[in-house]
Amino acid sequence: MSVEFFLDTNILVYTFDPTDHAKQTRALSLVENALEHQTGVISFQVAQELLNVATRKFAHPLTPQQARRYLETVLEPLCSVYAGVPLYRKAIDVRERWRYGFYDSLIIASALQAGCHTLYSEDLHDGQAIESLTIVNPFG
Repeated sequence: MSVEFFLDTNILVYTFDPTDHAKQTRALSLVENALEHQTGVISFQVAQELLNVATRKFAHPLTPQQARRYLETVLEPLCSVYAGVPLYRKAIDVRERWRYGFYDSLIIASALQAGCHTLYSEDLHDGQAIESLTIVNPFG
């Protein structure tokens, strides 16, 4: 098993969004591939952000029971990067060198820490290479 890609929060959010069928289909495919083949991961930050958005900001927010189920079946199996001083140091380095905001730098640092080659995100600079990582907008 090799970890190939990291999923930013926006990819998971699109799995719940039926208003853009193409994005939802692509996002679901990425998440299913990550789970089935164990080739994709997320971080604690992505799990936190998704649960916050899903239980508060969705048109139909997840109930506590639905949130628990999603945590157990999707977020927990994918989550392999957790908070710690080395991760924060790397995020500070990313921020300094590539001029991202701190939370975006934390996402990038998490993908690097996990050994991913690709970071799927709609919000970051598509095609940018950061060390061994390439940012890809899967909807572009």
